[in-house]
Amino acid sequence: MSSFSAKIQDIFVEPACEINRSKDAGARKKGCSKPLTPGAAAGGCAFDGAKVALQPITDVAHLVHGPLACEGNSWDNRGTASSGPTLWRTSFTTDLTELDIIMGQSERRLFHALRQIKEAYAPPAIFVYATCVTELIGDDIGAVCKRAAEKFGLPVVPINAPGFAGSKNLGNKLAGEALLDHVIGTVEPDDVGPYDINILGEFNLSGEFWLVRPLLDRLGVRVRACIPGDARYRDVACSHRARAAMLVCSTALINLARKMEEHWQIPFFEGSFYGITATSQALRRIAELLVKRGADAEILDRTDTLIAEEEAIAWKRLEAYRPRLQGKRVLINSGGVKSWSLVHALMEIGMEIVGTSVKKSTVEDKERIKQVLKDEQHMFESMAPRDLYTMLSERRADIMLSGGRTQFIALKAKTPWLDINQERHHPYAGYDGTVELVRQIDLAIHSPIWSEVREPAPWEVDPVAEEQPSTHTHTETASIGPLKTRRHDASDLAEC
Repeated sequence: MSSFSAKIQDIFVEPACEINRSKDAGARKKGCSKPLTPGAAAGGCAFDGAKVALQPITDVAHLVHGPLACEGNSWDNRGTASSGPTLWRTSFTTDLTELDIIMGQSERRLFHALRQIKEAYAPPAIFVYATCVTELIGDDIGAVCKRAAEKFGLPVVPINAPGFAGSKNLGNKLAGEALLDHVIGTVEPDDVGPYDINILGEFNLSGEFWLVRPLLDRLGVRVRACIPGDARYRDVACSHRARAAMLVCSTALINLARKMEEHWQIPFFEGSFYGITATSQALRRIAELLVKRGADAEILDRTDTLIAEEEAIAWKRLEAYRPRLQGKRVLINSGGVKSWSLVHALMEIGMEIVGTSVKKSTVEDKERIKQVLKDEQHMFESMAPRDLYTMLSERRADIMLSGGRTQFIALKAKTPWLDINQERHHPYAGYDGTVELVRQIDLAIHSPIWSEVREPAPWEVDPVAEEQPSTHTHTETASIGPLKTRRHDASDLAEC
């Protein structure tokens, strides 16, 4: 078995995953991902998943080794934000052509591209992504990256996650493996402290982690590394010296969290910053883990004080929306951490959850949903577009929260819709983010556009009753809806 196949198999039997622990030995060998359906929108390949998981490291040059389309289709596909460097938004690709492949020049082009990036941009590191084409022709990007690192004096990291390897989620995990193999632990920080933590699986969508970081700053907690959202290469390389970690998206980087705990004794927990209660629980868990690792116990009291202050402010701001949203029905078609944290957040202000997707959720996520909803019938693994449309067109939900791929189902059903996935333009994390989420839901539901689009079109209006007999002898006008037609009587015909 090749090292790449062994790496994938190791991910499939991830011991921190409840699903894998419940399988027998034979089921584990089959892997976690179902085969993709030809012609279907599969949601991304392994290369796409690796790029999504690593591109938010903002000061790194991300070089795609393959044809131009691979970089064109993957660039800027997640709405992350940076507080500083912008190099991550520059597209780098070797742009291989048929001639490069036939003549065996692809590895040479990769080396020249690395030299050009080093001379023109001088980044602290370069990440090189394998693609289907370069993997199929046998390019050894690991050897090229090693030689370039020696020649140019900077880290050059191979990301071996070609698209055909599997799903987008597999690519997320392969990206975590690349960080473990080549980045984390390669730099020793000189400012280690007892209040250092890592945040894993947080992508800083629309800058929402910037709403959470000030809360941690007020507690005296330093985020050693947020992986990958708004991260810097050195921060990631030093992240092995953190005292505790919070895992936001377990389906993406649970292997990274578990192996960092094994190698460097960094305990972690899975939490969420979506919703007032979830945010408060996450802050408390962070403080508790730090105390267990040697921090002063007084941080627990400071955390409770901060939570009380912030919750009072947030609830006061939310009271204005409660009478407008009380009893409104919500359909959540997202999955993952949002499948349970948003459920709890919306129910806190009196909204009713008529359904939530658990397609990308872990066993722990599903258990949390059961505890909150008290009705498993409102959980669905996946719902066909036709069923979604039927549910929305029958007005069984007042709004749907989902990603961009299902927005047109809601709009076709003339139902309010709000984007809560990576393409969104508003931050929803933390106390302020929860208020913003509720505000956007209120704007969507009470928009005057819905009363307009639900009115029947002119051609759908029933024709008016038959016109009454007229006293005119020559012509009369019959009205059918908004159209006017001229009808001739017998004398007019005779004149023709």
